[in-house]
Amino acid sequence: MKLTLMYITNKPDVALIAQRYGVDRIWIDLETLGKEERQKNRDCVKSHHSVNDIKAIAPLLDKAEMLVRVNPWNANSVEEINQVIDAGAQLVMLPMWKNVSEVQSFVQAVNGRAKTILLLETKEAEDCLDEVLEVSGVDEIHIGLNDLHISYGLTFMFELLSNGTVERICRKIGAKGIPYGFGGIAKIGEGDLPAEKIILEHYRLGSQRAILSRSFCNTDLIVSSQEIEETFRKNMVALRNFETYAASVDKATYEENRCEVKQCVDRIVTSILEKRRNGKSTANKTD
Repeated sequence: MKLTLMYITNKPDVALIAQRYGVDRIWIDLETLGKEERQKNRDCVKSHHSVNDIKAIAPLLDKAEMLVRVNPWNANSVEEINQVIDAGAQLVMLPMWKNVSEVQSFVQAVNGRAKTILLLETKEAEDCLDEVLEVSGVDEIHIGLNDLHISYGLTFMFELLSNGTVERICRKIGAKGIPYGFGGIAKIGEGDLPAEKIILEHYRLGSQRAILSRSFCNTDLIVSSQEIEETFRKNMVALRNFETYAASVDKATYEENRCEVKQCVDRIVTSILEKRRNGKSTANKTD
């Protein structure tokens, strides 16, 4: 069984290309509340999508599903959820939830009209996960490494993978039979923490979902439709081929990779902290 892959775009031509080469879900991102403050001065994707983007893309999809991330639970959530479902959302994702009440309200608002996905990305969400897993109507859970590592005060988002946090959460969700996934995947052969190592961790942990990261096909940098198409074709073939390998290895290989991931993450964290220290030292000298 291959990973269900999700790609964020509000461009109809790009959505069709992604679908053509095997992307399973096109993701429209409506989340804006609190995001700028949380991710200030971080190199994070901040989308400017709208309900009209759902209306434009949903009718074009005949293989991929339409996934919409709404805003964190707020006074306007019921209206927003009704709008996105009416516009064509097949899956609705709730970000930044922090208690059981928000999850219950979300599930009730969707009311079976679409699949529900919880985006687990706060310390408070992990703290109440046992209770949340008893809520009827939660179809999937995705672990959002970027905001979750910020919530825990960590340096690098994949520390959550190397320190056992992701595994702890996955085991709990898996025990309830709910499909789950985590984080994003870059191009095969690229990344400070190579995509191959992350994919092996997905397979070791029984993850079934992953986001294709911005670097997989950055349409802010690539504007030619032909080049976008070739990028998806090449990268999807490489990714799916590596998945075939990842599904075939033994437990010893998974364990060896887990140790290598920890070593790689430790090196990256050390490098980041050194750069920060050096940056402060330089700033102090110029004051």
